[in-house]
Amino acid sequence: QVQLVESGGGLVQAGGSLRLSCAASGRTLSGYAMGWFRQAPGEEREFVAVISWTGLTTYYTDSVKGRFTISRDNAKNTVYLQMNSLKPEDTAVYYCARNKNLSRYTYDASYVDWGQGTQVTVSS
Repeated sequence: QVQLVESGGGLVQAGGSLRLSCAASGRTLSGYAMGWFRQAPGEEREFVAVISWTGLTTYYTDSVKGRFTISRDNAKNTVYLQMNSLKPEDTAVYYCARNKNLSRYTYDASYVDWGQGTQVTVSS
């Protein structure tokens, strides 16, 4: 099992940027794709981005394409989500998780070892 801890969330004005980190302990992330999800109040958890274990393949939900970038540093056992041009609708708790089935990367059932989440609030 992997323990995941997200950090980097906070309050930012619309148009601003944040960089989220997801640090893993317990076992290496090498060999595993990793994903970011988010959940806004009263909404279901939704897929944001996923990265293959090599870092060569990434997928994003349409609403964040061109604004968010997922990356990873396997030597540091850490995954990142760079968020630029933030909008109020990006406000949510952001979670990282380990993917076990990259062919179904948008489904949260394809992920395990969820972190506790980090709050991102974008003011207008």
